[in-house]
Amino acid sequence: MHNTATAVRSWGESFRAFIHPRVITMLFMGLSAGIPILLIFSTLSIWLREAGVERSTVTYFSWAALGYSFKFVWAPLIDRLPFPVLHGVLGRRRSWLIIAQCGIIGAILWMGFTDPAQNLTMMAFAAVALGFASATQDIVIDAYRIEAADPDLQAMMSSSYISGYRIGMIVAGAGALTIAGLFEAEGTYEPLAWTIAYGCMALAMGIGVITTLIIREPVVNRIDSKYFHKTSDYGRFLLMFALTVIAFIIANIYTSTLTDPLRTGLTEGGMIGELAAFIAGTIKLAISVAAAILVAWLTTRVGVTPTGMVQETYIAPVKDFIDRYGKAAIVVLALIGVYRIADIVMGVMANVFYTDLGFSKEEIAAVSKTFGLFMTIAGSFLGGLLSVRYGVVRILFLGALLSAITNILFAVMAHLGPNTVMFAGVIMADNLSGGLATAAFIAYLSGLTNISFTAMQYAIFSSIMTLFPKILAGFSGTAVDAVGYSWFFIGTALIGIPVLYLVALAGRMTTLNAAEKAGTKATENDEG
Repeated sequence: MHNTATAVRSWGESFRAFIHPRVITMLFMGLSAGIPILLIFSTLSIWLREAGVERSTVTYFSWAALGYSFKFVWAPLIDRLPFPVLHGVLGRRRSWLIIAQCGIIGAILWMGFTDPAQNLTMMAFAAVALGFASATQDIVIDAYRIEAADPDLQAMMSSSYISGYRIGMIVAGAGALTIAGLFEAEGTYEPLAWTIAYGCMALAMGIGVITTLIIREPVVNRIDSKYFHKTSDYGRFLLMFALTVIAFIIANIYTSTLTDPLRTGLTEGGMIGELAAFIAGTIKLAISVAAAILVAWLTTRVGVTPTGMVQETYIAPVKDFIDRYGKAAIVVLALIGVYRIADIVMGVMANVFYTDLGFSKEEIAAVSKTFGLFMTIAGSFLGGLLSVRYGVVRILFLGALLSAITNILFAVMAHLGPNTVMFAGVIMADNLSGGLATAAFIAYLSGLTNISFTAMQYAIFSSIMTLFPKILAGFSGTAVDAVGYSWFFIGTALIGIPVLYLVALAGRMTTLNAAEKAGTKATENDEG
């Protein structure tokens, strides 16, 4: 168990963390993780529109990234299963990492050599493959980051990873579009231009592959499994996993015949579209998950997989977290679920707000995207530095406070109109605070994991942290229409206030829980 509240360190020790080899490694890992995401989202969207794909169809491609939201489903495979042959050569984490990166390169090339104007279905399959491989890489990188360095370095590791991730997004966003533009005349569609652009992105992924081959495998003392010993054990578990995934997909497809009419009926009955979509989507997800759980249970009943194997893989990581944190576990999970609420709820309306306020595309690109990117990177390193110096929990509180305060600046900006100086000032404050908060938050999540269940537990945390904020963010447009931008931004600042209480409460309860466990252990030792 990691300690999330690291001790106060000197400024010299804090600055030296910048040049630690593991910290530098995470910069390149972050770049490798940041490249695939935009090749599924914005970059691909532009390509599809140029190819003449309908706008409604383009939005469906965002589903290719669903793997990021459900990566906790197959994270246990990465925690438990050694990859054949490569495991003996590279180790558990590096072997899975190299496989994921090769999968990403293969999926990018698959997309690059597919013309969506001629074969949209094949492009969809390639995008889904990229989403799955990229989510797998994220699982392994997160586990590697937590296992490769002491808790004191986690904040700086997070900062370096965020910076690399942002650079990777630039490469896959502006970089890919620039390359495509070099081989394509304005106003025309040339498939070869996109093939070259995506080919260059596949080549850029070589940075991640080289990094994986150079770094050392983390040295970790894991608890031996009671059920995974022979090849047949892994095969039985993989069969169970495959059957549950198939059940989930089939249920998800066929429940549309129930949920789509329900959504239409609710909307026609006067319910706002976002709420109707949320209700229908929740029912669809619940039915799909129930079908998957039912199939998993049936596999244990017929003897395909022992019940203990399923419990060790999926139940044990959750039980371990609850056992370690006791009553504090509920507060910690609540904090994880709402920590980023102010940023995410406000963020979905940001670009629309800039446009409505009267800023040009060029101004938005220069200030929000380019300048804002550098401020985010600076904020992430500042967050890492301060977390090493003063401890993660203190900076976690500071990040939440600054995120709420900077949202009020957007309300002020709404009154001033299109003032470029004010725009730059608000973006600087917002992105600095966002980078700082994110670095501290990732370090905090890393400290919550048990080294025996690193991939699974962190995957659960990273899925929880955006679930509720994204659901609430779906109503942001409706809220702006109802109260206007100024009150909307003030509202997003106010919903960040309970987060401050949760940070303080979680920190206090976690400290008390650790003290109680230490006291109990000392008593047992005395009695022994």
